[in-house]
Amino acid sequence: MKRASARRAGLTAVVALTILTVGGCRTEDVALPAASPSGATSPSGDASEPASPNPKPEPSGPRTLVDAPTAGGLDKLTGSEAVTDVPVDPGEMRDGMTLVVGNYRAAGSQDAPVLFEGVDHVPEDTNKRREHLFRGMLEYIRWDPELGNPQAEPVEPGPLGGSVECLLASLSEDGNVICGWADEGTAAVALFENSTLADAGELFVAMRADLEH
Repeated sequence: MKRASARRAGLTAVVALTILTVGGCRTEDVALPAASPSGATSPSGDASEPASPNPKPEPSGPRTLVDAPTAGGLDKLTGSEAVTDVPVDPGEMRDGMTLVVGNYRAAGSQDAPVLFEGVDHVPEDTNKRREHLFRGMLEYIRWDPELGNPQAEPVEPGPLGGSVECLLASLSEDGNVICGWADEGTAAVALFENSTLADAGELFVAMRADLEH
């Protein structure tokens, strides 16, 4: 008799536990799968193998300049409007270096073209090479040194980084603006006639995205 009572009591406990499990389980009551020693779990909930360390990105290598047919939305001029010589002394050119020169202008525009000149794989400090190009461009526009030395102002370089500067070679708020960039291995300048520092700087950064890779 005592055995029958014990069996009935045990059956009652099992039924009660089943009802509690089916009707009373909430989302927050569900136990999360055990984490692996590394703390990661697989999508199925089973412990996954420890994740391997992320491989280090390979060096991208030195950037190069390209003779782009378009730069910053401007077309490279050809024929009689193309650059036929090197207007600015680029500095010492060594094996492996590339010199890129070109006139650029928006299609259908009659504005003065933007003169671009740059070099890559520069062996020395590219800031010094940019200064050399700045001086050469000032000589090209025949800037009178007695008027003072135009001061370069920094410009946001954009995704390519490095340093971008522009200087106004004019006694008014607009006129000849020379912009230049310098990064780990390249240096370049461009002349924007009848422009402002803000407009020239923005266009120069856009051109750089097409000229440097």
